[in-house]
Amino acid sequence: MKRLRAWIGLAMVVVFAAVPLAADGQKDDVDAIGSRKIAHRSIISEQKEIGIGKQYSEQVDRQSKLVTDPVVTEYVNRVAQNIARNSDLKIPLTVKVIDDPSINAFALPGGFLYVNTGVIQHADEESQLAGVMAHEIGHVAARHWASMMTKQTILQFAMIPLMFTPMSIGVYYGLSAAMQGLPIIFLKFTQQQEAEADFLGLEYMYKAGYDPESYVTFFGKVAEMERHQPGSVPSIFMDHPPTPDRIINCEKEIKSILPKKPEYLVSTSEFNDVKARMTTVLMAQNRQKPGGPTLEKRKGKTTTTGGTPTDDGSDQPPVLKRRDGSDQ
Repeated sequence: MKRLRAWIGLAMVVVFAAVPLAADGQKDDVDAIGSRKIAHRSIISEQKEIGIGKQYSEQVDRQSKLVTDPVVTEYVNRVAQNIARNSDLKIPLTVKVIDDPSINAFALPGGFLYVNTGVIQHADEESQLAGVMAHEIGHVAARHWASMMTKQTILQFAMIPLMFTPMSIGVYYGLSAAMQGLPIIFLKFTQQQEAEADFLGLEYMYKAGYDPESYVTFFGKVAEMERHQPGSVPSIFMDHPPTPDRIINCEKEIKSILPKKPEYLVSTSEFNDVKARMTTVLMAQNRQKPGGPTLEKRKGKTTTTGGTPTDDGSDQPPVLKRRDGSDQ
C-alpha cells in the first residue's frame, strides 16, 4: 500500500510539473491586454476545446428557444465582440441570445457565449450588459474549462492503480460514477475561477471604454432582488462566490488596478431601443403578456324558459319574468 501511495504521489507531481495550471502573473497589467499570457495551460488543445464547445452548443441550441430577431442579436453580438477585441481572448467568439427571463449568462468551452433575455431586461445600461458578458469572456480567455478538465484527467490517471486494488463494490462504483459525470462540469466553475473571471471582466470593460462600476451596480441590483425576493433569480450565479463578497472584491480591484479615466461609456440610446424592441418581440411570441387577465362580456339576450336561462343571440339586455309570465 505504501508503494502504491508513493506511485500515485509521483504521478501527480510529474503530470502537474509537465502541465502548469496557473497563469503567469501578468493579469495586473491592463496596458498589456491582448498580448499577455493569462490562460491556464491544459493538455487539451484550443482546437479540441472549440470542437467540444461546438458539440455542447448544438445541444444547447436544440434544447433552448433562441431569439432570432436580427436587430437584437446583431446588437448583443456587436457589444460582445467589442469586449472580445479588448480582451485576452485568442479564439473566435460566438454569441447567442436565449429567450429566458432569468438573469443568467454562460460560456461554453471554445468561445460559445449565451446571454438570457433576462439579463437585458434587468440591465439599466449598456455597460451592465457588457459587464456580464465580459465576465463570461474572462472564463473563456483564461481557459477555465480546459484547466478543470486537465485536473480531472490527472486525477483519473492517479486513480488507475486503485482499479487493480481490492476494494468494495460500492467504492468501485462510486469512483466510476464520479468519472462518468466529469464532462458535465463545463458550467460549474470554482469560486476561485469565478473571482478571476470577475477580475478579468472588469479589465476588459475598462479596456473597451465602459465604466467598470456598472458591473458592481448590476451585482448590487441582483443582491437586492435576492434579499427582497429569495428565489426570484433561481439560477443566478449558483456556483459563484457570494454576491456581497464579489461586490467588495470588485470595488477593491477597480481602485487598486484600474487608473481613472476622464469619461466612460455608460449607455447608448441604441441599448434602450433594442431593449424595447426585444420586449415587443417577446410579447408577439406570447412569451410575455402585458397586464392581467381580461374578462369578456357574453353577447346576446338571456331569457328564462321555465326558470332556465337561455341565450337567443340578441344584443338586448336580459329581461326577467315572473313565473306567471308577466314581466317583473
